[in-house]
Amino acid sequence: MLNRLGAVELAKRLASREVTAQAVVHDCLARIHEREDQVGAWAHVDVEHAFRQARALDAGPVRGLLHGLPIGIKDIIATHDLPTQYGTPIYKDHRPAWDAACVAAIRACGGLIIGKTATTELAYLTPGNTTNPLNSRHTPGGSSSGSAASVSDYMVPLAVGTQTGGSTIRPASYCGVVGFKPSFGLMDRHGVKPVSETIDTLGVFARSVDDIALLAAGITGRDALFPVKNIGRPKIAIWRTPEADHASPESVEALERAATCISRSGGHVADLKPPDAHKGVHHVYQDIELFEMARALRFEKENCDEQLSPGLRARLEQGALVPADLYDRRIGEAEMLRLQFKECVTEFDAILTFSAPGEAPADLSNLGDGIFNRGWTLLHAPCLTLPVLRGPQGLPVGIQLVGAFRDEVQILACGRWLEEKLRQ
Repeated sequence: MLNRLGAVELAKRLASREVTAQAVVHDCLARIHEREDQVGAWAHVDVEHAFRQARALDAGPVRGLLHGLPIGIKDIIATHDLPTQYGTPIYKDHRPAWDAACVAAIRACGGLIIGKTATTELAYLTPGNTTNPLNSRHTPGGSSSGSAASVSDYMVPLAVGTQTGGSTIRPASYCGVVGFKPSFGLMDRHGVKPVSETIDTLGVFARSVDDIALLAAGITGRDALFPVKNIGRPKIAIWRTPEADHASPESVEALERAATCISRSGGHVADLKPPDAHKGVHHVYQDIELFEMARALRFEKENCDEQLSPGLRARLEQGALVPADLYDRRIGEAEMLRLQFKECVTEFDAILTFSAPGEAPADLSNLGDGIFNRGWTLLHAPCLTLPVLRGPQGLPVGIQLVGAFRDEVQILACGRWLEEKLRQ
């Protein structure tokens, strides 16, 4: 089945006309039809629309890196030809008149938007109907629930999500796929429903680092991202986060296994103690996120309050109480933390740390804890998660590589190197 192939392999076959976009779409849609009732990864799929795109691509020239590849788009990202409903009944059947910048970029290099992936309510904490495709009693994580689940379940080779806290890295870890959150601003967010304007970042999902790089290069137009560069013997620092006691034994084991693999494969591993100021990173994050979210979602709070979940309503009320002078101070503190982090990582190719506290919780109402994600998102650092092992419940556990701001080329190179070594 073509839906089982990775994006890079599919792209080669599509570019050579060995296979057609219609054949790839057929197999992806067959998988969606087979599994969607159980997984719930999609907010909207239009079969006829998908085939129309495929026929047009097959009839014309090869358009670019993503030619003919079916891609899922998180349903907080505007698409002019498919509904964009933001995971809330407030926007049921809403259709923007235009595409988000990332969607326009995907289409320009031949990507095929097969549908909109399910998101939590307004990309926050209230889950939708998505389950973990590896065990339907467990959460897929959030808020990019459908994007992670659809790639994990071989419905599509690639999907786009977002991250404000841990909405790309955590669900990727829970669903056993590769997740990538680039540096803040590397991928244009125009047309993405905002939560926190100084933190929100696009993210991408695939089943290998090469596939991640392919999609990232297509969205950004940066040729340096794909093909992934080779790296010799990387220097990796283990970041002993102050929140390490939140990591389960299986997450600790995954980190140790990755560190051992790096050392045995000729890489250099060293411990790195975070600066004392980084102990307060979560407080800085929380005040900034609450303040910005209350303002980004003010229309919904003031005009559609009764259609919001109690949890989101409470958070918006809490955010409205954050004083502007505290917010301004936190913005300054965030800038200081970013500068300190840049100084910390100058001697290393990447940071090795936890992706999530452990396996996906056995509770569909619990999206998991972003304690190992929020700080990196605040720091605007590129983050990549790789699956490493299965925990006691038989579900994936990943590790996270974090790089310096705008050092995506290096972090992808480290990620592919480690991915290869872990398979040996």
